[in-house]
Amino acid sequence: MAFRLGPRASAAGHRLLDFDTIGSTNAAALAEADAGAAGPLWCVSADQTGGRGRRGRPWQGTPGNLAASILVTVETPAAVAATIGFVAGLALADALDAVAGERAMTGLALKWPNDVLLDGAKLAGILLEARARPGETVVVAGMGVNVLAGAADTPYPATHLGSVAPNVTAEDLFCALSDAWATTFAAWEAGGGFEALRERWLARAAGVGSDIAVTVGGRTLSGVFETVDWDGYLVLRMADGSREAVAAGEVHFGAAATARPD
Repeated sequence: MAFRLGPRASAAGHRLLDFDTIGSTNAAALAEADAGAAGPLWCVSADQTGGRGRRGRPWQGTPGNLAASILVTVETPAAVAATIGFVAGLALADALDAVAGERAMTGLALKWPNDVLLDGAKLAGILLEARARPGETVVVAGMGVNVLAGAADTPYPATHLGSVAPNVTAEDLFCALSDAWATTFAAWEAGGGFEALRERWLARAAGVGSDIAVTVGGRTLSGVFETVDWDGYLVLRMADGSREAVAAGEVHFGAAATARPD
């Protein structure tokens, strides 16, 4: 089965590059950006051999999983463009609901800033990369979803879509994802950024109101995950009652909050 765009994505003028096998869909999309592409353009494959996550970590691909990256151009400040990662998370969640059914996805949650969890285990990861061009920013949002298999030997538990929806393919999920992205990104654009999506994102967020630890650079902050603010920063309520807004970091729940990842 070949990948195809959903009807809303097609109507919105999305284009699609479909690869049988690829090193990295993000790298392919960035190469298109460097060649002058404006987007919206998808680079998609069910066999990614050289994917990567945040901090250059490898994203272990298995044939039959979904690797999808979309290139878009925006004229917003870089800090606003960075909140496109929340668009990706919501679009993935909506697409998973659509193809698997909300009952199968009752354990679905969005982990700040860039993971999708199912019953507490990692189902998908998101990687945002950008290129500055005169008067605009090119953003590539890469989404890797464990459809048939989760990665082994990872620091945190991983799962796959087949565990709850064994008949859903990467092609099925991508079609739904392209439509969900078209709708969610349009709301982001119309609302001037994350503000338009914040309440929807928080409704799906993992760990709000719970004790968490956030690793930021070489230090770990512990407190209560109070909210995500209008800029997409995680707001941590510290033991002394003060609040600290974190722009980026690694969140740990429960026993994993004592971990010190490298």
